[in-house]
Amino acid sequence: MKTLKSLALIFLIQAILATIFIPRIQCRIILPNDANLIDQTCKKTPNYDVCVSSLQSDPRSNDADVRGQARILVDVINSDSTQTLNEIKKLLQGSPEPTVKEALQACADKYNAILKGDVPQAVEGLDKGNFKFAESGANDAANEADSCERGLSSKSTLTKLNTQVQDVAVVTAAVVRLLL
Repeated sequence: MKTLKSLALIFLIQAILATIFIPRIQCRIILPNDANLIDQTCKKTPNYDVCVSSLQSDPRSNDADVRGQARILVDVINSDSTQTLNEIKKLLQGSPEPTVKEALQACADKYNAILKGDVPQAVEGLDKGNFKFAESGANDAANEADSCERGLSSKSTLTKLNTQVQDVAVVTAAVVRLLL
């Protein structure tokens, strides 16, 4: 009987210690704070689905606070803009007619501005805690993508890519705005 009580006491102490010292990663299984934070953040943006899919596609979002989420979204702008610029370059190599070539070159200039100006501005703003500066970079990226799309005479193979960059940039600006 005494042995049974001792074993029960040892088991109880182990159970208490285990719950106190559960590793953080195991805690997530019980309380998935990362999913909740993504959901809470994305509900405050103009495009919930784009926000959630962009954040969930990056494993860093598992440990990210709102500032980290904004940084991940800036990386998505960078990746999507690079993909779009590469598509523009392919289209330019296809010897398009002069008016199309002019519109594509204007788009290339806009995407170069996103990659060389807007994305670095957003990163710097986030890194230095100057969130208004970061928000401005994200908004500028959205405007550049929209401007490219409006400069094309009709829907093109770039329409989906332009929309994708614009949507992510608008979501990014909204997430950064939460930090203000």
